[in-house]
Amino acid sequence: MRSMTKNNLEEAFSGESKAAMKYSIYSEVADKNGYPNVSKLFKAISFAETVHATNHYRNLGMIKSTAENLEDAVEGEHYEVNEMYPVFNEVAKFQNERGAEVSTKYALEAEKIHEDLYRKALDSVTAKKDIEQSDIFICPVCGYTVMGKAPEKCPVCGTSGPKFKKF
Repeated sequence: MRSMTKNNLEEAFSGESKAAMKYSIYSEVADKNGYPNVSKLFKAISFAETVHATNHYRNLGMIKSTAENLEDAVEGEHYEVNEMYPVFNEVAKFQNERGAEVSTKYALEAEKIHEDLYRKALDSVTAKKDIEQSDIFICPVCGYTVMGKAPEKCPVCGTSGPKFKKF
């Protein structure tokens, strides 16, 4: 692929991905504010933006085998845990930005778990096995992730277990 087209698709993928996430957040806000139909509109268009991002990613040749996708996920989480979030958190502390300090700390703690879960999944896939079937619970405040059952309270932020989202 020629460089200009590649750069354009990479930029489009980034923009569409950001829009999909942003609209998903807006959907939740509209729902909480009592606008279920506006929420539905945001959710639907978020899905459309995800379709666009997927098409761009596919054309960039970035969709690979499950093992390769897991390797990429491990690499991304490892970077976030060991380089990105520790630096972001220290800068937030230095600049006395309490909200940013908390959000980067929460993300760092969750990403550590994600890296481990992806590594275990990669080991299973490399052995030609799926991971064991299990419920996955995510803390809606900090992103803490646990397989099996939700804790009574989140060990990172203290949110009560019944508030965890089940997957």
